[in-house]
Amino acid sequence: MADIEGTWDPQFGAVVDALSSSLDAGTDVGASVAVLLDGEPVVDVWGGFVDERHSAPWREDTLTNVWSTTKTMTFLCTLMLADRGELDFYAPVSDYWPEFGAAGKEQVQVRHLMGHTAGLPGWDQPLQAEDLADWEKCTSLLAAQEPWWEPGTASGYHAVTQGYLVGEVVRRITGETLGAWFAREVATPLGADFHIGLPESEDHRVSPVIPPPPVDLAELKPSRIAIRAMTNPPLDARYPHHAWWRRAEIPAANGHGNAKSVALVQSVIAGSGEARGVRLLSEKGCEPIFDEQAHGVDLVLGLTNRFGMGYGLRHELMPIGPRACYWGGYGGSLIVMDLEARLTVCYVMNRMDSGLQGDIRGATILLAAAAALAEG
Repeated sequence: MADIEGTWDPQFGAVVDALSSSLDAGTDVGASVAVLLDGEPVVDVWGGFVDERHSAPWREDTLTNVWSTTKTMTFLCTLMLADRGELDFYAPVSDYWPEFGAAGKEQVQVRHLMGHTAGLPGWDQPLQAEDLADWEKCTSLLAAQEPWWEPGTASGYHAVTQGYLVGEVVRRITGETLGAWFAREVATPLGADFHIGLPESEDHRVSPVIPPPPVDLAELKPSRIAIRAMTNPPLDARYPHHAWWRRAEIPAANGHGNAKSVALVQSVIAGSGEARGVRLLSEKGCEPIFDEQAHGVDLVLGLTNRFGMGYGLRHELMPIGPRACYWGGYGGSLIVMDLEARLTVCYVMNRMDSGLQGDIRGATILLAAAAALAEG
């Protein structure tokens, strides 16, 4: 069995075994897992290596790019602003960002940005990869363009654009970038080692993501909307290997952390607004999560999804609890919070699979945690 470091409650030993088995099988190279119950860790483990060469072990403070798991941090920031009365999810985006009202978007509401129903999953104007580090360019182009479908009628996963759209609303309200506001209002109070815009001083702790095997697009048969959304610029798993990506703030895709830091932040949701003595939301502040924004086949992903206010909710393909929410990242990372069980489960790894929303590795960890809780 692979060497696993960290601490865990014996009741949750099956979770540790699942990670060890994945490392043994080579489906994981380096990874971390965290399970929190009532905001307290019952599993905090890691194992494997920081790269395929096995040049160094994955350590307790190893960080990696978690892709769209970053979105859950952005969602939490908006929930906090709404809870404070500074943001109304049902208000037009242009109330906060006047320029956004161009090109027939006067009635697009903040909730449409949160639920991927705004019709802006990509850019009309051609972009180069490094343009993603240009906040002003990315946001101003989105503000000026027409929606690709009638907003509010269907979801189409805003894989990268959601971070700019929601992040600009946050910036207009707070006067700070989302990454800076998150660091001050969320990460620092919780002592969470998660970064949206990674300082150069932390590069030495990064385990570069290992890109997934090539995907045969002919087999996937993507829609025209999916092709437009995912190819301008092309979604390249090697972006996090570059300093420009790590330094930028891309609040939908370039957060750096590990399972412990992701779980620590999101355990605020599982704890109805509080974790380990730190309250970021009132108990009612979590309720907007369960305000369904879309349920059906997503126009970009081509799969059934159900979106609440940002977070994914229980649906046919994700049989979590009725008071649970989740999201996952390109390549496999996963975070799930259950408010009834007060349970938070997170899996973060460096070896990517090809899925945009997690894969069997994270699901195995989640099932093991749920079974352990039920048996206890």
